[in-house]
Amino acid sequence: MDQAHRAAERVARESYGRLIALLAARTRDVAGAEDALGDAFVAALRTWPVDGVPDNPDAWLLTAARRRQTDAVRTSQTREAAKERVKLIVNVIEAMADERDAIPDRRLALMFACAHPAIDRGMRTPLILQSILGLTAEDIAAAFLVPPATMGQRLVRAKTRIRDAGIPFRVPDPEELPERLGAVLDAIYAAYTKGWNEVSEDGIPELADEAIWLSRLIVSLLPDQPEAKGLLALMLYTTARRAARHDADGTYVPLERQDTDLWEAPLIARAEKLMHQANVAGPSGRYQIEAAIQSAHVARRLTGASNGAAVVALYDHLLALTGSPVVILNRAVARSELDGPRAALADLAPLETDKRMLSYQPYWAARGHLLSAAGETASAAEALTIAIGLTTDEPVKRYLLGRLASLRSDR
Repeated sequence: MDQAHRAAERVARESYGRLIALLAARTRDVAGAEDALGDAFVAALRTWPVDGVPDNPDAWLLTAARRRQTDAVRTSQTREAAKERVKLIVNVIEAMADERDAIPDRRLALMFACAHPAIDRGMRTPLILQSILGLTAEDIAAAFLVPPATMGQRLVRAKTRIRDAGIPFRVPDPEELPERLGAVLDAIYAAYTKGWNEVSEDGIPELADEAIWLSRLIVSLLPDQPEAKGLLALMLYTTARRAARHDADGTYVPLERQDTDLWEAPLIARAEKLMHQANVAGPSGRYQIEAAIQSAHVARRLTGASNGAAVVALYDHLLALTGSPVVILNRAVARSELDGPRAALADLAPLETDKRMLSYQPYWAARGHLLSAAGETASAAEALTIAIGLTTDEPVKRYLLGRLASLRSDR
């Protein structure tokens, strides 16, 4: 059973976008392709545990999905109604036949196609995450701090608008790529963040590695875009600490307690080089600033440098750029090292009435940490308990449970 589920998850991560593209090219019906592939996955999870995983799972799923497409056409009231649905992917494939070398990865080409300027800016990244990278509405909602039902409704409305407006999808020309880059980078980073806590049987977060691969392709495709290099640097800084983020028992280890000997120096060096190249190439954007923050954290741990003020200043720039509540949270944690936990808790005051924080696990974990440092044990225990309840990452849950137990033993 486990082998079948792992095989299905691997195909979903690596081939979902390609399979949707192939199915939609045949019928010109993306929504129907998604339904057919979903049914094929259900059939696989029912069949593979009994019959074994096929030698070519992709081909098995494609064949099963095409059978379901054929059945759907046969039972449809009118075949022409299905043909009139929006061509989300077919034009991309046709264009790629003539421009095979324009974008070196089919998934990446599809991502740039989904970032069409006629699509609402706020929905380009969610569409990429769902249609090409295979994330669920629930996963995407978590990344955007909105309820899953809300994100699902937005995705449906966006697809309806694409259909009704007849927005053409094709591989964009090279000069069109920069204006679409932001949505693609955001999707890659959201996928990286989602995949970071999904560890495979080999201990490798596959979706995170896939995101890094796509980011490397973008840097090679658009070498003059500083934000592309900033994003790749940001992910490499984090990935360099992969081996140190869990202890021998598999419990999460926070950055300040990690064994730096386990960090991958070549990745850090590559990230540093990318960050400096990005800073020279143009004005600082979100990913350049976030990479600089990671660089500062690395320098502090490796050299003992006291750079807390610089980190807070970087967060100030990032907050001015994004207005994100997540940045407010991270800035407060950074400030606690300079001005103490009570100053940081005061900075968190605006988030106390932000409904998005009610189910945001890092907020409660950080709040519990700061309250504990301020000596407010009862409130800290309450916040940590909420954080534990919201945690789906087992290594993080073990770490928080340990913090909670320690807090209670000190009372």
